[in-house]
Amino acid sequence: MRENKLLSLLNQMTLDEKIAQLMQLATPFFKGAKEQGQITGPMAEMGVTDDIIQNSGSVLGASGAQEIINIQLTHMEENRLGIPLLFMSDIVHGFKTIFPVPLAIGCSWDLELTEKSAEIAAREASVSGVHVTFAPMVDLVRDPRWGRVMESTGEDPYLNSEFARAFVRGFQGEELTTDVERVAACVKHFAAYGAPEGGRDYNTVDMSERELRENYLPAYQAALEEGCEMVMTAFNSVFGIPATGNKRLMRQLLREEMGFDGVLISDWGAVKEMIPHGVAENEKEAAYKAISAGVDIEMMTTGYVNHLKELVEEKMVDQSIIDEAVLRILQLKEKLGLFENPYRGANVELESEVIMSAAHRKAARELAAKSSVLLKNESILPLKKEQKVALIGPFAESGDILGPWSWLGSRDEAVTMKEGILSKTSRLTVAKGCDIETITDAQTEEALKAASDADVILLALGEDSNMSGEAGCRANIQLPSAQLQLIRHLKSLDKPMVAVLFNGRPLDLHGVLDQTHAVLEAWYPGTEGGNAVADLLYGDVNPSGRLTMSFPYHVGQVPVYYNHFNTGRPQGAPDAQERYVSQYLDIPNMPLLPFGFGLSYTTFTYSDLKLSSATMTEEQTLDISITVTNDGPVAGEEVVQLYIRDHSGEVIRPVKELKDFQKISLDPGETADITFTLSENQLRYHHSDLQYKSDPGTFTVFIGRNSQDTMEQTFRLEK
Repeated sequence: MRENKLLSLLNQMTLDEKIAQLMQLATPFFKGAKEQGQITGPMAEMGVTDDIIQNSGSVLGASGAQEIINIQLTHMEENRLGIPLLFMSDIVHGFKTIFPVPLAIGCSWDLELTEKSAEIAAREASVSGVHVTFAPMVDLVRDPRWGRVMESTGEDPYLNSEFARAFVRGFQGEELTTDVERVAACVKHFAAYGAPEGGRDYNTVDMSERELRENYLPAYQAALEEGCEMVMTAFNSVFGIPATGNKRLMRQLLREEMGFDGVLISDWGAVKEMIPHGVAENEKEAAYKAISAGVDIEMMTTGYVNHLKELVEEKMVDQSIIDEAVLRILQLKEKLGLFENPYRGANVELESEVIMSAAHRKAARELAAKSSVLLKNESILPLKKEQKVALIGPFAESGDILGPWSWLGSRDEAVTMKEGILSKTSRLTVAKGCDIETITDAQTEEALKAASDADVILLALGEDSNMSGEAGCRANIQLPSAQLQLIRHLKSLDKPMVAVLFNGRPLDLHGVLDQTHAVLEAWYPGTEGGNAVADLLYGDVNPSGRLTMSFPYHVGQVPVYYNHFNTGRPQGAPDAQERYVSQYLDIPNMPLLPFGFGLSYTTFTYSDLKLSSATMTEEQTLDISITVTNDGPVAGEEVVQLYIRDHSGEVIRPVKELKDFQKISLDPGETADITFTLSENQLRYHHSDLQYKSDPGTFTVFIGRNSQDTMEQTFRLEK
């Protein structure tokens, strides 16, 4: 259907039909749904009529090929103009085959495998009838108290941008119309949702426009450049106005400046939430502000269907604004091929063959292993298969390792840690030891008994998945005290102890890192988590994950991140006083574990850092080379990280900024010469007048295994 046919269709629609097209409703509202009519609580109070349902444009949360075919079939029969529905869902880190949470995926530093994970999620979702996924989330995060850090890839704008591109490529492929195994991506949450005050979900965000552009917008821009079809608004305020009603943010910045011409959707209920935010007196004013800001689809509130017609009649809203929103939705439906094939990729016969296939599970296992980060190892790992192992902790036999936003993932189908270890050795005893937040004397006694005859104690610890994700914010980011108490009890046996952590945020690891001999951060590793952890513990896979979010020494440091600014009185400067510098009196300034950190079962040495020139110009790039050698006993992967520092900017510049990286694989004794090329545009930043440019002057380039352990040399940019 060409553009003129879409315009013809638009002209045939009544105003009521157009407005209903802007309404997104949850699955139970629709005929043909398995849960049809099961509308309770706030949904029952929405007052949605049959006419609205028959003319609505999209469905939230439907799944399963047969259900979606049933809903679409009924809708096409009842919709006057035969306009198909869009089916949208939260396919964040897997559909049925669950991959690690995005924060873990970030720690893989593996863009190719990340893209593959999104491609697999799209394949499973599309064969089940889904058209759009509400992913990727590209919010930059610096505060681990915020539960949704698990849904981001970390604290660095460059790395987040690269992952945003990989996710969009994986979800959408090259051609959505003909490739029915892909889904449209919806980047979220625009904008700066990752910086809520106090690390508390839905809370106020207040930052300068320069900070927004410098650190928070790049990943959104990268997703849009990759062709992302949709954008979701954030719950928070930006420039003092909630994002969903923020005309400057959405029409000027997103649409005009960043060039986005796709569909803009609110988050769940965000239009009506402008009332408690205090910028709309009632639902009518909220609807007015949202449509004026350019929000095309209102998710799960009724401001548009209740008030847009009235606003048009009162000449407060020009009908052309509604037409433009409807046309964008029709264009997306056309791009997905829904007018020709309303059922698109939904296929009942293929569904069972595609979903949770052996190939998909293999990829999930590989990514889970690459996403895990070895934080400590006092020559305990890898384990030997003849060792007697006691597996103790609340996650020893738990399937709660999928993490938040694993919507259709099954804990029963997840490979537990016990199952993974048993695939390597039969010399295993298991005890729960404690629950997530409680411990009893009987559990302690059972744990001590199980460990008494073991050569090694494996601790399976972490956060219940409800302690992370949306609305899963925590002020105390240590492990629950019951689990710390379990560690202390087992420490009395004086045996080697290995802690494996299942969690969705960086933790304060006091009581864990200092009390055990090895620590593996497994995050929420997904469906194949138990197998992946066992592969790592027994050395069948060498750990290669590197942190993309700093682990704080104490929650009092938060936010703590590697690319911070210096101060006029920096701690550790050559001429610094002892007291009157920027520091804490009771804890270090630096995080417990820095950005980019991660250990291996082998050792990599760096040498011979060279620059091709001592100067760079706008036309002449700079080649930076370094030699990396695997001088350890086994093959391994290393993430070689390149950072820069601009020593004198028009505004303060970070002490380090990641600009590039290479993930390399080396056999024992093998050496590789790594070269990076740095160009002038990588030295640009937003000045106080928001111009994006570089300044001449001195720069330091750093290369190393993480943001702290680096080699360095200086050069000058000349103009």
